[in-house]
Amino acid sequence: MHDFIERITAYIHWAIFLLLEGLSGFLLFQYNHYQGSIWLTQANIVAAQVHKWEAHILSYLSMPTENAELTQRNIILQYDNDMLRHELAKLCTDSTNTQKALAKTLHGMTLIPAHIVNNSVRQKDNMLVIDAGSADGIQPEMGVVSGTGVVGIVSQVTPHYALVMSILNSHSSISCRLRDTEYFGYMKWKGGKTLRASMDEVPRHARIKKGDIVETSGFSNVFPPGIFLGKVAEIHNSSDGMAYELEILLSTDIANLRHVNVINNHSKEELDSLLAR
Repeated sequence: MHDFIERITAYIHWAIFLLLEGLSGFLLFQYNHYQGSIWLTQANIVAAQVHKWEAHILSYLSMPTENAELTQRNIILQYDNDMLRHELAKLCTDSTNTQKALAKTLHGMTLIPAHIVNNSVRQKDNMLVIDAGSADGIQPEMGVVSGTGVVGIVSQVTPHYALVMSILNSHSSISCRLRDTEYFGYMKWKGGKTLRASMDEVPRHARIKKGDIVETSGFSNVFPPGIFLGKVAEIHNSSDGMAYELEILLSTDIANLRHVNVINNHSKEELDSLLAR
């Protein structure tokens, strides 16, 4: 008790000083109009700056959610745009028919947003992990896409996570086609560059040029037709000289992905049951 009293006595003069300073400041700004106006002006400036900092912090904290929403919107807009151009070129009729074709293609499909929590691009068989699983409606064999195109296929799921076989995997084989020619094949990754893949067994009579768009063919229940895969970068002869082997510049940089969406095709089970018969 004696020590406590000594400490209070030692610092009592500081407490009295601060109290008097506060009281004098109050009296100065309360009863002097000029000084009071200056105080209010400066106080408002400080308050405005604090609110600005608060807005920046809240904006930064909300960025992951906003990025996920933007990614999903980008996927939908890109898919709609690609399908619209494709259907316009094929139908060459009024917009009503094109809208009906688009609605039919997209019917029964929804996008489940997720974030990548683990990723590899340096291995022979690269995989990635997303933070959504069976509790979110994700099942094996569902397609995974980003705002720039195809990412991979779901391999395994737990209640809250899913393992995805990346397109940068030696076992990955995506059914694809050349948009302008309708010739189809399978896109595979043979290792090495993370932005390059190949499309084999393209017929010799196919008219191909660099820059042609490669997209999903729709010949599987994993991806709908028309999702962007990349562009033709190089045209090579196959080993037997009987076909072309195309080198594809991938549209999706797997190494820099953060947000993805899983395609839930509600008609998949029905289609799988027909194919299994």
